[in-house]
Amino acid sequence: MPRPSRPETTDGLLLVDKPVGVSSHDVVAVARRALGTSRIGHAGTLDPFATGLLVLLIGRATRLLPHLAGEPKVYEATIRFGAETDTEDLGGTVIREAPLPTLAAVHAALPGLIGTIEQVPPAYSAKRVAGRRAYDLARQGEAVALAPVPVTIHRWRVGAVTERDGGVEAMVVEITCGGGTYVRSLARDLGRSCGSAAHLIASVGPRAARSASPMPSRSRRCRRGPARSGPPSMRSPTFRGRS
Repeated sequence: MPRPSRPETTDGLLLVDKPVGVSSHDVVAVARRALGTSRIGHAGTLDPFATGLLVLLIGRATRLLPHLAGEPKVYEATIRFGAETDTEDLGGTVIREAPLPTLAAVHAALPGLIGTIEQVPPAYSAKRVAGRRAYDLARQGEAVALAPVPVTIHRWRVGAVTERDGGVEAMVVEITCGGGTYVRSLARDLGRSCGSAAHLIASVGPRAARSASPMPSRSRRCRRGPARSGPPSMRSPTFRGRS
């Protein structure tokens, strides 16, 4: 008696160029409907306001997920100084303001954020607290205390800098880091380390591959992120960890 044929499956990687306004969960949901399978995972979450490469693993390829988590990722981030928000990005409420830092103070603070550091995840994150998502607690006005998590920062590369009244108003940086790093929390910590306050206003990353597939047109009709301040002065020092 012949064996029953196994249903066809889709196994492999799908590289998605995620637009602004779409969550990583939304991308997975679209892929599940399009491919007719629920066995899809992603190799790292991108915030809804962030754009860039989202790697989806499908079918048997999901077995590779544990091997991808620690791979270095490269992000381009725009940081605004002078204010810290509760979400640590441009979508939150300002909870603290401080004078703009000098460029020298920012440069002096960067080496302290290189290597393996203890990072406190943002309150508005998918981390679990007593079985509940941290962002659910934060939205209900409850205090969220998350334990620091070790993350690895390999390099900061400073790009365009916008200055006002002798202080740094905004800065574009390229960050190379390990898995599990919250880029918006790096912006928060940089602001605190240089004696100011800061939050993330734009993020692109991880660096998108040329072969990444765009989301369907419906998802592309979303609001664009804020334009960068301009025209900035250009400086490109690089801060590296030990090799």
